[in-house]
Amino acid sequence: MFDTLSERLTGALRDLRGKGRLSESDIDSTCREIRIALLEADVALPVVRSFVAKIKERAKGAEVSAALNPAQQVVKIVNEELVAILGGETRRLNLAKQGPSVIMLAGLQGSGKTTLAGKLAKWLAGQGHTPLLVACDLQRPNAVTQLQIVGERAGATTFAPEPGNGVGDPVDVARRGIQHAVEKQYDTVIVDTAGRLGVDTELMAQAAAIRDATNPHEVLFVVDAMIGQDAVATAQAFRDGVGFSGVVLTKLDGDARGGAALSVREVTGEPILFASNGEKLEDFDVFHPDRMASRILGMGDVLTLIEQAEQVFDAEQAEATASKITSGELSLEDFLQQMLAIRKMGPIGNLLGMLPGGNSAQMKEALSQVDDRQLDRLQAIIRGMTPAERDDPKIINGSRRLRIAKGSGVAVSEVNDLVNRFFEARKMMKQMAGQFGFGGGGRRSKTRKGKKNAKGKGRAVGQGRPRGGLPALPDLSKMPPGLNELPPGLAGLDQLPAGFDPSRLKLPKSK
Repeated sequence: MFDTLSERLTGALRDLRGKGRLSESDIDSTCREIRIALLEADVALPVVRSFVAKIKERAKGAEVSAALNPAQQVVKIVNEELVAILGGETRRLNLAKQGPSVIMLAGLQGSGKTTLAGKLAKWLAGQGHTPLLVACDLQRPNAVTQLQIVGERAGATTFAPEPGNGVGDPVDVARRGIQHAVEKQYDTVIVDTAGRLGVDTELMAQAAAIRDATNPHEVLFVVDAMIGQDAVATAQAFRDGVGFSGVVLTKLDGDARGGAALSVREVTGEPILFASNGEKLEDFDVFHPDRMASRILGMGDVLTLIEQAEQVFDAEQAEATASKITSGELSLEDFLQQMLAIRKMGPIGNLLGMLPGGNSAQMKEALSQVDDRQLDRLQAIIRGMTPAERDDPKIINGSRRLRIAKGSGVAVSEVNDLVNRFFEARKMMKQMAGQFGFGGGGRRSKTRKGKKNAKGKGRAVGQGRPRGGLPALPDLSKMPPGLNELPPGLAGLDQLPAGFDPSRLKLPKSK
């Protein structure tokens, strides 16, 4: 959603980085580009004016003029102001110390409240809570049925005493839902309310009545991030008519310009608590202003990537796999399990987009070539193998490869390619693990000097593969692009015998 805004902002700041000294015209020009970028992203005009004024004031002050690198200081200022406009600090849910915590959802029809109720229930369950969904949307056709289905998928119970479709009193259902939660000892109640096609008095009166009947600890305003500046007017109307304590942004995976995220928090003064960026129940997370600002400015979101990995990767299994990598015993079964875990984290393109520079034009072009279906084909090939073949791919001869190809519906060449690449990757990972000190080699105690090889020539120290601590260097010409340079300071070089000359190592020539 923030692709266009991110591209324009990073482009405006990129022009500054090559300058050692910034003039007033440089700052004015950059602020002008930032203003245009925000307006094109559908950010509300008062928010744009305030944001640009703060940046210009700080950029022209002593904070930048006294800095060793003024351009980097301006980037830092833009990042800090962007974090501030998004809310500053991450705000958590206010939950009750005793009795059930009541969370009421409000918003326009079509904003995604019912689906969000299921996502929130699943997220709370993962935090150790026992949520109860209460169906108070009795106006929209099949809204009650939809909530029941979503609740079942999320593993949560749904309280729905009325069929809906215009039948029943939503205020009475909300009140009875709280009583039911107390009796059955649910610690969290999520109240799904009705929406309308527009802001009207009937909606506000009904939402206010449910609020008064349930006395919620949190009233979350659910807003579709794709509606642009209309989100600001809608949020102001709900704030004045019902009041809310937090905002939830939905449909962040859309192709709209994302101005709502930068406008709602600044105009209403209420924090953004959660963000939803997909249709699946897992596409939901706490909103971190600093991480979102980092992604918008092209700095990536590595912390969120790590948190997602921690949720899907088993620590013991990952440790066992790492041990197999260092010993060269990694099997295709291990590779399959790791691939399945990565798939649980979401589309590969989204994961790579969280890395620093993920929104650059070159990276976007590369990510557009990523096809998750290729992983499905690899999975089909591996599943077409017997357990013995997965454990020891060396036994996969020609007839076995033909059988695997027929069973998985691919060409024999694809099976050959997978097996060959697996052997190369396993070898390279083992060598790299040894370089960085993860291998099992120890320190060489003695230096073999003057031993003749088969041709009668003396073998120099460090030439060939040593039997001790430092493994043979990998063939860097076969490594992926961008990894064909040695990292500074290989582990173990400081432990080599005295008089060792690193220049005598025969490294492959770079291409």
